[in-house]
Amino acid sequence: MASSPTRSTETASPLAPAPEETPRPQAERLRPVPDAQDSDLPGGEDDADAAAVAPARKSKRALRREARQARREAEKARAEAEAEPVVVRPLARPAKVKKRHWGLVFSFLLMVLAPIGVSSWYLYTRAVDQYASTLGFTVRSEDISSASDILGGLGSTLGGGANNDAEILYEYIRSQEIVRRIDDKLDLRALYSRHHEIDPLLSFNPDGTIEDLTDYWERMLRISYDSGSGLIEMRVLAFDPVEARDIAQEIYLESSETVNELSAVAREDATRYARADLDLAQDRLKEAREALTAFRVENQIVDPTADIQGQMGLLNTLQGQLAAALIDLDLLGDSAGEGDPRVAQAQRRIEVIRARIAQEREKFGANGQGPTGENYATTISEFERLSVEREFAETAYTAALAAYDAAQAEAERQSRYLATYIRPTLAERAQFPQREMMIGIVALFGFLAWAIGSLVYYSLRDRR
Repeated sequence: MASSPTRSTETASPLAPAPEETPRPQAERLRPVPDAQDSDLPGGEDDADAAAVAPARKSKRALRREARQARREAEKARAEAEAEPVVVRPLARPAKVKKRHWGLVFSFLLMVLAPIGVSSWYLYTRAVDQYASTLGFTVRSEDISSASDILGGLGSTLGGGANNDAEILYEYIRSQEIVRRIDDKLDLRALYSRHHEIDPLLSFNPDGTIEDLTDYWERMLRISYDSGSGLIEMRVLAFDPVEARDIAQEIYLESSETVNELSAVAREDATRYARADLDLAQDRLKEAREALTAFRVENQIVDPTADIQGQMGLLNTLQGQLAAALIDLDLLGDSAGEGDPRVAQAQRRIEVIRARIAQEREKFGANGQGPTGENYATTISEFERLSVEREFAETAYTAALAAYDAAQAEAERQSRYLATYIRPTLAERAQFPQREMMIGIVALFGFLAWAIGSLVYYSLRDRR
């Protein structure tokens, strides 16, 4: 330890300059300014020269004070450096591999490299190639305008539901119903479980239920739907290109049938209320006609209006005969005497005609009797009521029939169909499974799991 002061001195020596290296004050490098008494100025100079000498003497004193202050600070720093020795710590020992390092290496092999190796072995040796068939379509709704729409703008459209139909179709393609129908036609279980012994992970288990087949269907069917444009595009996977195309074709046929069913339901909804109104009006007209027929049979009058016209004609005839009889009586009164039998006969004729007119008029009164003995006025009023009901029922039936025809024509003009913009394709090479991407995903998740586990381990170790 005797050498420590020496090292400390040598180390601290650069902090302060040696005595011989101490810079001289600026005042010593300046030329001394002569005093006013020692100067060789001529005695005839004015007071301005004497005033210029005083500031020079003052700056000289300030420079001397600064030089003394600098020397004191340098000596103080030198003393502090000599008093505090420099401590030199020993060098760190070389790093060695410990158990935790081997644990990290082993965990990396187990969690990252092992899954990568196993997945690579399975994908390249056991996984069977899969072929894709692409299919794309959309639901279109075309409205054919009628003449009333063009001329008067009175027609109404039933469109606007194409996007809703596309959404229904999208859910239907992913449902268990279409899986069951296509399985009955193509035997999906046999197609998807053919390579189960070689590729059990990517093939379907032949002992699975319909729910398992639906889950596997969602794996083999990759469908996308654009809600803005209503386009549906799907990619059907199978272990054979022809089988993939056949499955896509069956999906198209089932979708077309579903769209037709939706169109039929839409037409039925559009005409259902109009048909109900038409049936009600038809029943009402039938009842009104049956009531009027029963009235005619009961009263033995086919048309009371015509009967009234006949009665009025009879009264008019009797009125004419009465007028003629009165004229004849007046003529006999001028030429015949008081006991002439012709006058008595003319008067008797006039009385009979008047009695008959009174009788005919009583039929239209409150106590009048109809053909069967009932009140004639009541019979006429009942007939008029039944006639009004029949006319109203006929008018309502005509309006309901026109509304039903218009609704049916409008529903027929509404046309929904499946527009295909990509027909089922036939693959020429296998694109699935995507081995490189799947291995990369396994590597990524394995590395993330290993890194998170290592960080958790070291954080727990540092807390201890």
